[in-house]
Amino acid sequence: MDWTSAQLRSLVELTRRGTITAVAESLGYTPGGVSQQIAALEKATGMELLRRTGRRVELTDAGMTLARHAERILSTEAEAVEALERTRNDASGTLLVGLFATAAAEILPRPCTRRARSIRG
Repeated sequence: MDWTSAQLRSLVELTRRGTITAVAESLGYTPGGVSQQIAALEKATGMELLRRTGRRVELTDAGMTLARHAERILSTEAEAVEALERTRNDASGTLLVGLFATAAAEILPRPCTRRARSIRG
């Protein structure tokens, strides 16, 4: 199956908010944009995910099933992004400092202690 996070997010938001218009407002899309996301998701799955009754929509059994899985997929994706962000901010390598012994004795103990504590967690 070839779908996007935006399509899955639209489906999940539909289960939470109940209307295409409410989903569009919450995600910053137009209602037509949300409808296109859902239509593309239906095409990717080859299944009807929504039942349209007049101006209202309701999720089919397939739509509810995919929405439940989509919540886990999106949660896992968010965890992966967070983990990657944490690695971006981590400093690694060797720090060389040149100081006179008298200055080093005064300056280095506090930062070294703080750094050691941050490494241990």
